[in-house]
Amino acid sequence: MNRLIYTVAALFLLATAGILTAGENKTVDVAIYKFKFTPQEVTINVGDKVRWTNKEKRQYHSVWFEQLGEPEPDYLFPGDVYERVFEKPGDYPYRCGPHPEMTGVVHVK
Repeated sequence: MNRLIYTVAALFLLATAGILTAGENKTVDVAIYKFKFTPQEVTINVGDKVRWTNKEKRQYHSVWFEQLGEPEPDYLFPGDVYERVFEKPGDYPYRCGPHPEMTGVVHVK
């Protein structure tokens, strides 16, 4: 019984000290450059964030999850950033509104 109490106390101390943590959410970067999403496909965990950055010098783009029935978002001009957190598993295809040949997929596991 004492051993169980010591184990629970040790785990509590580690957790409160920040040493023992649950999986932390991460951010994955996707560059928009030369009319491409790079990388074109990313795989993330539920709760992770994807950040798209327009690295073009003069061209605007969008990150449109059209298949989800969403309206096209505002355009990203050079230097602009769009972020999205994914809360459910699945495959999320997207495209650039002004340039439909630009496509990408976020795989959420």
